[in-house]
Amino acid sequence: MDRETLKEGQDQSFAHPDSNVIAQPLLVSREARIRLKGHDPKVLWFTGLSGAGKSTIANAVETSLNDCGVHTYMLDGDNVRHGLNKDLGFSDADRVENIRRVAEVAKLMADAGLVVIVSFISPFKADRDLARSMMREGEFVEVFIDTPLKECIRRDPKGLYRKAISGEIKHFTGISSTYEAPENPELRLVTANASPRELARKVVDLICPQN
Repeated sequence: MDRETLKEGQDQSFAHPDSNVIAQPLLVSREARIRLKGHDPKVLWFTGLSGAGKSTIANAVETSLNDCGVHTYMLDGDNVRHGLNKDLGFSDADRVENIRRVAEVAKLMADAGLVVIVSFISPFKADRDLARSMMREGEFVEVFIDTPLKECIRRDPKGLYRKAISGEIKHFTGISSTYEAPENPELRLVTANASPRELARKVVDLICPQN
């Protein structure tokens, strides 16, 4: 077992408070997985209000990256709540746990050498900062889909704002629960004057620049 493999196992040993749970050293290193992919891993973390356009732009990004030969996986908020996080509600505590779990999954996928596209409202700055702290230096890219609340309410593609305003849905971000907009994201995509495809190109250029 080489030093690189031992170090990878040791890096994980702090994660569990029970000393009887010991991280096992991995025979295939993170670097070996990345070499097979042929590109650096990234975690592209899309945040914004419900209806801002996160999923639309994220899907366009993943399609373009696949066309470039980049190995990707997309974690979408609604999809994850149908499986991994189906036991969580929408209280502040559940939202925090929702993002913590997703960040842990994104970290594992990045360790596998993937470009991970995370599309979650992720309303709280502290949770996004925690996700960033879990990734390697320069690996986390915060992408703020900047759509005003008024426009999100006008769009209301799922009818959720209507229900939240009428009181049918509690703890709804932007109405009865806070959204803390990023102050210094790596990318701020203003949706008012650009198409989803144009905005997606700005993200793709970070990974697979135009020739």
